[in-house]
Amino acid sequence: MDVIMSFRNIWRNPRRTIVILLAVLVGVWNMLVLASLMRGIEREMVKNGISNMTGSIQIHQKDYTDDPVVENSIHDRARLEKALDAHIQEPAAWAQRIRVNVVAANARHSGGVNMVGVDPEHEARVSFVAKSIVQGRYLEKDDSNAIVVGRAFLKSYDTRIGNKLILMGQDTNQDIASKAFRIVGVFMADMESVEKHLVFVTKSQAASMLKLGDAISETVILIPETDMSGQRESALAQALSTDLGPDYSVETWRDLLPMMRAYLDTNDFFLYIWYGVVFVAMGFGVVNTTLMAVYERMREFGLMKALGLTPLRMVRGVLMESFFILITGIALGGLMGLVTVLLLARTGIDLSSLAAGTDMWGMPRIIYPVLAMNDMLIAGGVVLVLGLLVSLYPAIKAARFTPVEAMMIR
Repeated sequence: MDVIMSFRNIWRNPRRTIVILLAVLVGVWNMLVLASLMRGIEREMVKNGISNMTGSIQIHQKDYTDDPVVENSIHDRARLEKALDAHIQEPAAWAQRIRVNVVAANARHSGGVNMVGVDPEHEARVSFVAKSIVQGRYLEKDDSNAIVVGRAFLKSYDTRIGNKLILMGQDTNQDIASKAFRIVGVFMADMESVEKHLVFVTKSQAASMLKLGDAISETVILIPETDMSGQRESALAQALSTDLGPDYSVETWRDLLPMMRAYLDTNDFFLYIWYGVVFVAMGFGVVNTTLMAVYERMREFGLMKALGLTPLRMVRGVLMESFFILITGIALGGLMGLVTVLLLARTGIDLSSLAAGTDMWGMPRIIYPVLAMNDMLIAGGVVLVLGLLVSLYPAIKAARFTPVEAMMIR
C-alpha cells in the first residue's frame, strides 16, 4: 500500500517530479563523466610513464640514480642476469641499456639529450620506441652508426632522415668522446619532451663510444597489466634486491615517478570532494522541491493524521517518494554517463593543442575515459544515501503537522 501510494504521489505533479529527476540525472552524469576522465588520465599516465623508458622496475648500481654517469655503471652482469633468470618469467620481459647524458650537435644546433644504447630486439619488448616509428626504420642489431630520434627533435634541430648527428660525452677515462651517427628513423611519443630529449643507438655503439666494455647503466623490467597499487612490482623488487645485495638499487615505477605516485594517491580524495560539491548543488534542489510538495499537501497530511496515520508512517511515505525519484534519476544518469563515456572512448579527447601543459604534468595528449564499476556504485550510493538524508527534513516537517494546523491553512 505504501509503495503504491508513494509511486502515485510523485506523479501528482509531473512537472515538479521531472525537475527533481533532471537534477539527480545531471548530478550523477556529471559525477560519472568526471570520474571516467580522471580514471582515463590515471591509466594513460601510468601506461605512458612505464612505456616511456621507465618500465615496471629498474635496476641500477646504487649511486647511479643520484649521479647518472658512466663511472656508476653495472659491471657484474653475470650476477645480475642470474637473478633476473631466477625471478622473471614470461610474459614479463627485461632489457639492458646504456643511458647517459650527452651533447647532440649538427651544423645548425646543439643541445643536451639523453643517449640510450639499446639491444633493439630486447628493447622492443619493454618500451614504446619500436612501435612508434613514423618515418624511416627502427634500429637493427648490426647497425654501426645509426640513430633514431624523436619527431620534435627533428623539427628543433632542423634536420631530416639521412643527415648526420654528432654525439659528445665523457667516457670512462674522463675524456671527451664523440661519434658521428646517421639518422635512420623518427619516433613519435605521447609527450613532446620525450621526443625532444631521447635519442636511441645500439648498445654496442654506445659502449664503444664511451669505452664501457660489457658494463651497462640499467636493467629495465616490464610486467604486463601493471597494477595501479604497485604491489606486484614491490614484491618482485624486494626479491631481486635480496638476491643482488646492497651494491644495487632496485626501484619500482612508483619510486621512479614520484609526481605520478602523488597524483594517484590524492586522486580519489579530490574525486570525492567533487562528488560532495555536485551533491550539495543537487541536494538544495531536492530539499526545496520536496519541501514545496509537503507544504502543498499539508491538508492531506493533517487529514491522514486525524484518521490515525502515525508520524513514523508519514516520514516513511515521504522518504519512499524521494527514494523512487532518486533511484530513477540514478538509473537514468548512470545510463546517460555510460553512453557518454562509450562515445568519448571511441576517439578519445585530443589535448595536442595543450601539449606544453600536459607534458609538464606527465599527462597524455589523448585521454580515453574509463568508467569503473566501483565509481558507478560510489556515485549512485552517495546520491541515494545523502539524498534520503536531506529528504528527512521535509519528511519530519510533514510528520509534525497537527490536524488543527493543517485545517487552518487556506
